[in-house]
Amino acid sequence: MNRSKDDEPNRSVTPGSDFLHLDPADAPPGGLADWLAGRLRDAVADGRLPVGTRLPATRVLAAELRVSRGAVTEAYQRLADEGHLAGRGRAGTIVVAAPLTPAPPPEHPTRVTTVPAPALPAPFPTHPGPDIFDTLRDLPAGIDLSPGLPDLAAFPRAAWQRAERTVLRDLPAAGLGYGDPRGTPALRTAVAAWLARYRGITADPGSIVVVAGTAQALGLVARVLTREGIDRIAVEDPGSLGVRQHLAHWGMATPPVPVDTAGIRVDRLHATGAPAVLLTPAHQFPTGAVLSGDRRRDLTRWAAEGGLIIEDDYDAEHRYDRPPVPALRSMLTDRAFYLGSVSKLLAPALRTGWILPPPPHLDAVIAEKRFADLGNAALPQLVLAELMNSGEMERILRLLRRRHRRRRDTMIQAIAAHLPTAAVHGAAAGLHLTITFPDDPPGALRDTALAAAALEHGVKTHPLSWHAQRPHPPGLVLGYAAVPTSAITDAIAALARALHHTRHHTAARAARTSASHRSR
Repeated sequence: MNRSKDDEPNRSVTPGSDFLHLDPADAPPGGLADWLAGRLRDAVADGRLPVGTRLPATRVLAAELRVSRGAVTEAYQRLADEGHLAGRGRAGTIVVAAPLTPAPPPEHPTRVTTVPAPALPAPFPTHPGPDIFDTLRDLPAGIDLSPGLPDLAAFPRAAWQRAERTVLRDLPAAGLGYGDPRGTPALRTAVAAWLARYRGITADPGSIVVVAGTAQALGLVARVLTREGIDRIAVEDPGSLGVRQHLAHWGMATPPVPVDTAGIRVDRLHATGAPAVLLTPAHQFPTGAVLSGDRRRDLTRWAAEGGLIIEDDYDAEHRYDRPPVPALRSMLTDRAFYLGSVSKLLAPALRTGWILPPPPHLDAVIAEKRFADLGNAALPQLVLAELMNSGEMERILRLLRRRHRRRRDTMIQAIAAHLPTAAVHGAAAGLHLTITFPDDPPGALRDTALAAAALEHGVKTHPLSWHAQRPHPPGLVLGYAAVPTSAITDAIAALARALHHTRHHTAARAARTSASHRSR
């Protein structure tokens, strides 16, 4: 067979590797292993090879560079001897530590001008920005009591793997293509059965839209309502800062409506004039109040007059000392958007939830979902449906309720012992407690300062004022679901020390201010 010139091997190609753009031509004569070790060390130090990276096999890299395998092996061994690499058998050679690389001294003595470092943003500002939760997640803390964190260690890894194998075994090739933007029929059917069993909602699977968590659900609903000329959604106060931020991102004003022990004040909702309201009626965030029967009837009358309800069924499954309450959607089919997710039951990383829109808004929500992303990833939906249909979800829920009750009880006991002046709210259900403190004289205690002091004592949490638009007693929102009982008492004891520290500094500052005024 005759071969064209294009088929001939190109003997002039310079050997090199896409990995770190290594070119052995840069190595000095006789110093290949030194040069390669230096290049790898630099890449680990500057972050191009972060800790955990698997390096190419010595045989593979040697072939790409067209050098002896011994030179590559020697370079790897040098970094292993220095503690930067480790061989992990079949897992290969892994970066395990970065070298310390202090900046070299200047070549010529220069006059050093001290420039003050820019002030870092306070971790607990009075008016937090939209990235505050990202910032807070990155802050190190010995014990994280941030609300909204489920027990991620309880994620059913083995059950998920079994369900995934079942799904992949039975999934036809067509199931890997584009699908219905509402979500897979299997998951929508499973969700409909779940809502009927646990939330008292009768829903056709065709009326359920699978979404990427409550955050996306809020965006879809906001866009649908914006197209109808609605630019205000009333919210509970105190209520979720994150929810307000999402609604504000989509151009919605969020007038506050007070909440008391019976839930949202529907009389004050009327006063806002807002055409829609977002509620967490099963377990109000952050107070834990359950919407009372009288308030439900008041809300039903408000909806009958034209109001729209967005029901975030937050923490509905996690109840301990009270009977279940039906979802508002079960009574207000034509006036309520129902939002749910598995973020608190399984894991936020699944990014899976659902919307049950009122029938007049269903097509508009589907259209928004279609143009948002063409629908959620199908494989996780099918695995989740398998978990729901197999009874695994019920088993997980029973396990979590027992575990969460123990942790809640431990936290309540610790608060009574270490923070006896604190009032506890929302203990009957959910994944968090809210505590408030006497504020005497008014303004003497800022909960943002208390949260900052708590972080200095190794405990991360939310100041209550972040979640309130109107004046409210100072307090903290304390998540307990993700914290072992052994650490909860230590965390509350640290909060007590932080409270003492904050009050002491507040009193000292007030004394200095008073003395300054007297000296004038």
